Amino acid sequence: IGSEICRQILNLAPKTIILFDHSEYLLYKIYEELSFNITSKNYSVRIKPILGSVQDENLLNKLFAEEKISIVFHAAAYKHVNLVEKNVFETIKNNIFGTEVICSVSQKFEVENFILISSDKAVRPTNYMGATKRVAELICQSFQKSKSKTNFSLVRFGNVIGSSGSVIPKFDNQIKNGGPVTVTHKDVERYFMTIQEAAQLVIQSVALAKGNDIFILDMGKPIKIIDLAKKMISLKGFMPYLKIKKNETNIQSQKKIQILVTGLNKGEKLYEELMFDDNSFKTLHPRIMLVNEVSLNKKKYNELINKIKIFTKTKNLNKIDNLFKHSSIQMKK
Repeated sequence: IGSEICRQILNLAPKTIILFDHSEYLLYKIYEELSFNITSKNYSVRIKPILGSVQDENLLNKLFAEEKISIVFHAAAYKHVNLVEKNVFETIKNNIFGTEVICSVSQKFEVENFILISSDKAVRPTNYMGATKRVAELICQSFQKSKSKTNFSLVRFGNVIGSSGSVIPKFDNQIKNGGPVTVTHKDVERYFMTIQEAAQLVIQSVALAKGNDIFILDMGKPIKIIDLAKKMISLKGFMPYLKIKKNETNIQSQKKIQILVTGLNKGEKLYEELMFDDNSFKTLHPRIMLVNEVSLNKKKYNELINKIKIFTKTKNLNKIDNLFKHSSIQMKK
């Protein structure tokens, strides 16, 4: 999503785009792509690639001191649910502490607008990815309350087609290999949006931001994952099936792709939600909505963050679990 935001911003003729990434390969890819586009389209846009982590406050201070940054799009997060479940403390450091650092530096250097890219998994989370994104939302809200010259807002949406870890390329590879196509549960459903749509709406939300905004993108109706699998198999010229018939011949099998229901993964929901309460408000954009949600007061926020830091330092997962079940996060495991 961060790369696609950069692609679209490039066409809006900014003075400078700063690419900040901890992955050398991904940073190289988007830097080369944008540099080529600048040359081919004769744009006068400066691109600055920075290799580093959002947890590195000294590096960020140096960067922000050198550059007059007007907008920060914070898309840096570990977001693959299964991997996050196995790497909880590294996820906390990146998703929570990294967000706190980048918010602090943005406020210090009086960035005009700060936009957090959030997730529908942050609403009543059942996994660590969702819980850490929920805390990241609370961090943004807290900084907005601190009489900041920076407008802190967040944009919450569901699955993005084509993003890293998207189920669609996974299904595509499984079909190419002859199946089976794996679905965790026949009733699992998700919201979907193209990466181009999501990035465009995130950028447009900046124009609506006044500070402490929680923007929800209109993603239409959720889609059953098993129906998506069936459709993709059919479009490839095969027939989807859930059970092999005993009298089925090899010739028939070659024309079919099995859908295998594997069972829900740890922390996975049957469905996701975009808001805690069904209480949204229209904005000037027909596909961007606003919601009002309760944030933490300064005392409770500080208590929460300090405890997360202590329990992460001591790697006490039981206490992290109990803390994430706090009413402000509402994690359900």
